[in-house]
Amino acid sequence: MADQTPFSCIQELSAGYLASRCLHAVAELGIADALDDEVTEVGALATATGVNPDALARMLRLLDTHGVFRLENQKVSHTPASLLLRSDSPTSMRDFVRMFGLPLFWRSAELLSTSLRTGEAAADTSFEGGFWGHLSANPEEARVFDAAMSAKALGQIGAIIGSYDFSQFHHIVDVGGGQGHLIRAILRACPNTTGTLFDLPHVVDAARKLGDEGGRLRFQGGDFFTDSLPAGDGYILMEVIHDWAEDPAGKIIAAVKKSAPEGAKLLLIETEVPETREPDWSKTLDILMLTLFAARQRTAAGYQQLVAQTGFGIQTAIDTHAGISIFEAA
Repeated sequence: MADQTPFSCIQELSAGYLASRCLHAVAELGIADALDDEVTEVGALATATGVNPDALARMLRLLDTHGVFRLENQKVSHTPASLLLRSDSPTSMRDFVRMFGLPLFWRSAELLSTSLRTGEAAADTSFEGGFWGHLSANPEEARVFDAAMSAKALGQIGAIIGSYDFSQFHHIVDVGGGQGHLIRAILRACPNTTGTLFDLPHVVDAARKLGDEGGRLRFQGGDFFTDSLPAGDGYILMEVIHDWAEDPAGKIIAAVKKSAPEGAKLLLIETEVPETREPDWSKTLDILMLTLFAARQRTAAGYQQLVAQTGFGIQTAIDTHAGISIFEAA
């Protein structure tokens, strides 16, 4: 805050994680789900959720200072932010918050000093098999992670489709597209376009169960580091590149270049780091990528430099105004 003293700035920042943990706790215990549209006594809300009323009131008081819930005279009500913690919200972020409270994320953040000393992923130190190995061995945590990623994608897909003309493509290949939320939405918006979802075999097997969009969506399992990609006149990499450091990220883009027919376009859909000093979610996300994967978020210049090494060049950068940008390369 602009009116903070240097002392209060350091004091608040040093213990800021406590507000995050309060948010994780109320999301995990479904506090927002138990609070309806009426102003409710904290004691009644505590009874309904099986928590301690004094502890709940104190956590809500802290969250209130961040605009999450409104607490006044021991009575609590929703704010626009706390409504996003409800499971039944069409734009629910409950699982997104729960994801950040998982041991996988929390322990990795605890060991950020390891990443600071070495530049390596703290998750590799903390968990056998690193990030993905831990999720494979812990299906409930994997379920929360998948739900969080789906919620985040669904919250941004409308803005992505509204910001770019996907109908120009005859066949789009969604590389590393997970369950296929984006490619499915594109096909529904562009009735003359077909697509292929490419991801690891077990991911593709799960995605097939969600349907093939009337025969317009194909599925191909494989590894983009070792297998040829399908042919298309458009390729999508949505939040794939930020999981990788420079060398492997370049190899992924090179794999697209190798399989792409002449004239094909590549769309990198990523959170862009602005080259400003102002607070921005991308700067927090960048540290998350460091501690989980030894990877990074990039500036527009960083994406341009990365794709240029493979023979692509970014022609257009589009801000979707939904916390994510589209970089069109050809």
